Amino acid sequence: MNMEETAYRIRPCADDYVTVFESPDPQSVYCYSPAIINLPGGRLVLTMDLGGKGVADLPGPKGSRKGFITQGKVFVSDDKGRTWQHTHDFPFMHARPFLAGGALYILGHCVNLMIIRSDDGGNTWSEPVQLTGEGDWHQAPCNVHYAKGNVYLVMEDIRQHDMTVWPVSQIQPVLMRAREDADLLQPVSWTYASRLTAVDAFPSDRLDYFGVPFFTENSDYLKGQLNCPPVGWLETNVVQFTDPDHYWYDPKGRTFHLWARAHTGGTGYAAIAKVVENDDGTMTTMLETTPSGKRAVFVPCPGGQMKFHLLYDEVSRLYWLLSSQSTDSMTRKERLSAERFDLPNNERHRLQLHYSTNCIDWCFAAIVSIGASPKQSRHYASMAIDGEDLLIASRSGDARAKDAHNGNLITFHKIRNFRTLIYG
Repeated sequence: MNMEETAYRIRPCADDYVTVFESPDPQSVYCYSPAIINLPGGRLVLTMDLGGKGVADLPGPKGSRKGFITQGKVFVSDDKGRTWQHTHDFPFMHARPFLAGGALYILGHCVNLMIIRSDDGGNTWSEPVQLTGEGDWHQAPCNVHYAKGNVYLVMEDIRQHDMTVWPVSQIQPVLMRAREDADLLQPVSWTYASRLTAVDAFPSDRLDYFGVPFFTENSDYLKGQLNCPPVGWLETNVVQFTDPDHYWYDPKGRTFHLWARAHTGGTGYAAIAKVVENDDGTMTTMLETTPSGKRAVFVPCPGGQMKFHLLYDEVSRLYWLLSSQSTDSMTRKERLSAERFDLPNNERHRLQLHYSTNCIDWCFAAIVSIGASPKQSRHYASMAIDGEDLLIASRSGDARAKDAHNGNLITFHKIRNFRTLIYG
C-alpha cells in the first residue's frame, strides 16, 4: 500500500506495553483480574490475581473458592508505569483498588467479600477482613463511583451455583455504599442494595425479537455440543447520570445505574438495571423503563458481550468505555480458528475504546491493542486517568498462553493525550 491508501487506516494506539507480571508456568498458572489506580502523589497501583492448578505450589497466602485456588497480588510504579515492584500478596480474587478517606483499599472476594487496607500507598497492608458471612460472591474489577461523600461499587452474589454450568442467570448485582471517611474494614460501614437475579428480571422464555438467546441454552456442559448457559448478566459497573437533559436523570441524585456484561450468545448489548436510594437509607434494585413504559434491560454497548470497564471523565464530561471488539461472531463455531475460545462471540484479542455523553450512543475512539492471534488475548482490561493520559491494565497472553481465556501476562498500556481522540 502507498501512503495515500493507508492514510485513513485505523492502527492500534497502545500496542506497546510493559509486562507487569508473567506467569512462571503458562500451562498451569493463569493471569486474571487486572485493576489500576493512580494515587494523588503520582504512584500507580495495580492489582491482579492468579488461577490454575499451579497456584497451589506458589509461595505466599492463597484462598480457595470451591476448590479453585487463587492468589491476589499488588504492584506499584513510581515512574509512570515504566517499571513495577511487587509489594504484597492477598488470599482473594476479583479485587479492585480504590481510595476512601485518604486510605487505599482493595476489595474482592473468596466466597465471602474480603478487604484489606494500606495507609502508606500500597507498601504495607492490613490483614484481610471478611465483610460478609454468607453468599457466594463474584465480580470482576469494574469501576468505583463517588457521590455525596460516599463510595459506591458493585459486587455480585450468586443465588444458586450449579458447578456444571456457568451461573450467569443466577447472578445478583449488589450495589454497595459506604461513607468515604468511615473505616471500610468494618462490616457495619457498608450498606447493600436489594437483590435482583437475572433469571427473575428477564427470563429467557419471555424474550423475543432481539435474537436473545442467540443459541439454544444448555444447563449442562457436554463435550461435542455448543454450550450456551442460560441468559444472564455479570461484571457490573455503576454510573450516575448528571445531565438534566438525560431521560434517566434523577434531580434528587438518588438513582444509580448498573451497567453489566450481557451474556446472550450474541454481541453488542449491555444489560442494565437501576438502584434507588430511599429516605431511610436503604437501596432498592429494579429495572429501568423507557418513556413508553416498557422495561429496559438490553442497551447498545460495543463489546458488551465481554467484561468491559466504564469510566466517567470530569474534564471531557464523557463516559469512556474499554471493551473487547468482536469481528466474526456470526461465523459458525466449527469454522472458526482452533485458537478461538468458546462461543463465536467470545473473541478476546482486540481491545477497543469508545466514548459517549449518555452511555447509549457510543462514538468509536480507537483500537487500543490487538494480540498477534486469537489466542493472544488483550481483554478484561481496566483503566484510570492520569492527567492527559489513559492508563490501561490488560489481562493478556502471548504465543505461550494456554488459550485465549487463560493468559500468561498482565500488561500495562498508555494512551497519551487520550482526549484528542474526541471528534465532532
